[in-house]
Amino acid sequence: MKEVLLASGNPHKLEEVRAVLGPLGIDVLGLDQLPSIPEEPVEDAATFEGNARIKAIAYARASGRDALADDSGLEVDALGGEPGVRSARWSGVDGTREERDAANNRKLVEALGGVPESARTARFVCAMCLASPDGRILAETRGDFEGVITLEPRGRNGFGYDPHLHLPDEGRTSAELSPDEKNARSHRGAATRAMVPLLEAMIRD
Repeated sequence: MKEVLLASGNPHKLEEVRAVLGPLGIDVLGLDQLPSIPEEPVEDAATFEGNARIKAIAYARASGRDALADDSGLEVDALGGEPGVRSARWSGVDGTREERDAANNRKLVEALGGVPESARTARFVCAMCLASPDGRILAETRGDFEGVITLEPRGRNGFGYDPHLHLPDEGRTSAELSPDEKNARSHRGAATRAMVPLLEAMIRD
């Protein structure tokens, strides 16, 4: 296994995954490196794991390459686990990624406006799936990134809800971490690192 297609058009995700898998000698390709970008599948599963499987299988079959896909989002305890699998489009606003992120964060702040900080516990979740071109699931992992929602955004790194996930032990938000610091503890970093021994076993075989 010398290359893997990351089934995402998000450059931030590509950077995070390459930082972990690159040392294994695996070339992580982005969708923009394909001759043509396959049609995006409908992610209609009720769980992060289900959506990751849908994407990994669809892009592996369409590209003829092993494909690594993830589904990630924010779970807020005070909101019953919302926005969950709907995290990316929770607000219902269309537009650029930046416009959607801004609308989602506004909705988050409004939803938690009357909730005390001690009850605003939350986590980022990442479910990751590796599939082969014949539709087989080769490996699955999951990572979590715990914190507390702050109503005042801080930081310019990252994307999505990063400016609002405060890390009490750090005294900073996810968006205030450097890329290396975030990779060391983030949900996607954890899920990707959990893939390493599984990929190493495949390489040996």
